[in-house]
Amino acid sequence: ALEKKVVKSKVGEKVGLPCCYEIPSSESLHNYRVYWQKNTTDVVTAYSEGKKMSDHIQFRQRYENRTEMDTRNLTLWISPVEILDNGSYQCVVQHSRHSQNSYVLCDERVTLIVTADFSDPNITAEVFANSCESAEMVVRCSSHGGFPKPKISGALNNMSVEWNASWVSKSSLSLYNVTGEVQLNVTKDTEFSCTIEYDGFTKSTSLLLKKTNDCVVPTVSPSYNVITASSIIIIVSLLAVTLAARYFPRHVCSHCCKPWDSVEEDVKECTKPMSSKVSSETSSV
Repeated sequence: ALEKKVVKSKVGEKVGLPCCYEIPSSESLHNYRVYWQKNTTDVVTAYSEGKKMSDHIQFRQRYENRTEMDTRNLTLWISPVEILDNGSYQCVVQHSRHSQNSYVLCDERVTLIVTADFSDPNITAEVFANSCESAEMVVRCSSHGGFPKPKISGALNNMSVEWNASWVSKSSLSLYNVTGEVQLNVTKDTEFSCTIEYDGFTKSTSLLLKKTNDCVVPTVSPSYNVITASSIIIIVSLLAVTLAARYFPRHVCSHCCKPWDSVEEDVKECTKPMSSKVSSETSSV
């Protein structure tokens, strides 16, 4: 029998696998034998003459209390779905009205594809080198607890990036963890997004990568500024005193008389015109 039907379900849900035959309303399950088996070897459930064959030696214990079959359309219900339920199932129906003339009415397979949701991707960024022009970062994206094996992709401002990714899983039918890592040279604030794809489903997360280190002109230390300012003040003060000492004596004497070699002569010369003026005024009186 060819696989013609595909059914998808997520872990924890209830799923129904359709059979290839439906018992007519005029008949009952007593006239049939029905087998549901997985991978042609593991018997999930079986009915004969209307009764469930619970003592079948090939029954797998893990299906116990998780499966039931509709007695009319023969649909196999599984709840809750597990990762190990993923695979190919086969429904075989025989008519047993006359045991000697039993014949197969249908034998058809249906594939159950089980998925488990991955966690929302977690993005982290670590700066390992910084300069005025750029920041060197290691960006990691991780997600866990999903099935089947995913594809991880990254984008920088909607432009795809290439990275190495690793998957961790115990077997082909267990949950996967996925991690991606990429090294980036960030010259400005940039949006980085990470997407996990698995069997038609996607989970995506974005993170703004910030370049926080801007170019700053180096400043002089306070102690150096204080010393420099103090030195300038001292030098200016000394220059002012020197200029004052040389300028002011000559400037004052230039208003009263010519310079003389001695103080006494200077006094006499400076007071002489005043005395003459007094004498002349007295004579005129």
